[in-house]
Amino acid sequence: MIKFPVPSSFALVLAVALSGVLSSFAWAAHPKLAHDLDTSDPNAIINVIVKVKAGANQHSLDKMKGRGAAHLSRLDLIDAHLMKVRAGDLESMANDDDIEFIAPDRQVNRTAYAGGPDFGWMVTEGLTSTYGTLAYDGTGIGIAMLDTGLNSWTELKGASGDRVVSKQDFTGTNKPQDNQGHGSMVAGIIAGNGTKSNRSDGTYWIRGYAPNANIISMKVLNDSGVGTDSAVIAAIAQAIAQKATYNIRVMNLSLGRPIASDYAHDPLCIAVKQAWDAGIVVVVAAGNEGRNNTKGTNGYGTITSPGNSPYVITVGAYNTSATLPTGDDKMTSYSSKGPTNIDHIVKPDLVAPGNRVLSLRNQGSYLDTAYPGNIVPMTAYTSSTSTSTSSYFQLSGTSFAAPAVSGTVALMIQKTPGLTPDQVKARLMKTATRLPTVSTSAIDAVTKVQYSTQNDLFTVGAGLLNVSAALASTDVLTGAAVSPTAIYTTSANNVTLQFPTGSGVVWGTGVVWGTGVVWGTGVVWGTGVVWGTNVVGGTGVVWGTGVVWGTGTDAIEAETVSINGEN
Repeated sequence: MIKFPVPSSFALVLAVALSGVLSSFAWAAHPKLAHDLDTSDPNAIINVIVKVKAGANQHSLDKMKGRGAAHLSRLDLIDAHLMKVRAGDLESMANDDDIEFIAPDRQVNRTAYAGGPDFGWMVTEGLTSTYGTLAYDGTGIGIAMLDTGLNSWTELKGASGDRVVSKQDFTGTNKPQDNQGHGSMVAGIIAGNGTKSNRSDGTYWIRGYAPNANIISMKVLNDSGVGTDSAVIAAIAQAIAQKATYNIRVMNLSLGRPIASDYAHDPLCIAVKQAWDAGIVVVVAAGNEGRNNTKGTNGYGTITSPGNSPYVITVGAYNTSATLPTGDDKMTSYSSKGPTNIDHIVKPDLVAPGNRVLSLRNQGSYLDTAYPGNIVPMTAYTSSTSTSTSSYFQLSGTSFAAPAVSGTVALMIQKTPGLTPDQVKARLMKTATRLPTVSTSAIDAVTKVQYSTQNDLFTVGAGLLNVSAALASTDVLTGAAVSPTAIYTTSANNVTLQFPTGSGVVWGTGVVWGTGVVWGTGVVWGTGVVWGTNVVGGTGVVWGTGVVWGTGTDAIEAETVSINGEN
């Protein structure tokens, strides 16, 4: 365990932490009912996810149907059913001993936060002076992309044909193509080969991190970039089932929703843990709520689900300032910060380039039509004088930082096929480039509002993705790379990072977060950066009475699009 002293002026503020967490579970009328289930109208018909005890699937289903509930689909991955029920019947259903909990089929959203070429991949790969390539390209590795779908792309083809080896729809439309534009951007960052941006020396301005990996496209978000828990869970189950068929070793989730329960009772978190245990490295966008101060947290406590799972790799967005030199790089102000609501898990795990990223343009899609100013001019990436239509689009957000990590993971596994998800996570965090203990400012490109951001534990995690270092690492973790929990102890007046058994050697020695960025100099705990009046307000906003998020919006979607990013 690592302990941090808390300034005495904040002792009373932090002392309410535990009571705040407990109070968040008291909002529901019944302990088995999620607090955000709306039962105000007993005759309302709603879709719910009903988690049952292992082995009680069919028996419980028959009883629910006997009470008038309609069965929509099985979610066997998490021992649950998607049911259509009358709100007034929920409490009686919850009294069944075979039922563990009932949650709404929450909405999920994309995690995009919408300008010179993006140099992110060159910076993180250590290619700051050339446009060269690494020894690995992701060949043979399958990456399940749960997003808005995908079309056919020249840049996603290889010597053997289309590298989009499967296109599946889980939205009920039977239209696996991407009409939204978000999935195309994500796929290009993961595996685009950059052929449309070729330079005279045979290299590329714009390409993905694993330019020969295979994509398994799973459409879980509709043409508006919105989906549901149940669709995501169904896709995760399918990815696990098809792991051997497509050699699926990585799963990218550039989507999320507000946290509504502890991760142990969150259907999305339960599902991603199943994928992790099946040997699939799950990479999740942190969310784009870093500027959200509606709860007085200055963006702290805004990580979205399933990024709150301590098992997965949660990624925040970094700004390379569209230049190769790193001296002007800084953290984005919109990237969501930890600790996670309710559980206080230390997140994000690391950050990657996600501001003003260039990737595949899906001509005629929603984003392309709605934001023509984000179409990248051909003069930005080629010396051609052709007036042909541009192939690239520009967006910002943790949606586009996560695929940078997913592509990197494909390279790591190509090099060392036997790596487990925990070993991959440990290597990525240990080799991440430590970021300076500074506060930076950013200006929204549209509103011109200025925001400040502190490089602390809950903002940058272990640091910036370093592809070359991750590939060079030979460390082999024997325990579990579970993200720690931040715990405030009233009697000792300190905060402790609690590490699961077996992972303390990896996480507890300072080799992951370093001695200057987070601790050793009191940057986080000793100067009020997180708890002090100058940033969070000193009013218990993080550890207080459930104000680190609350009920929130019940949507699963890709992140809200910030069209022009920030400067």
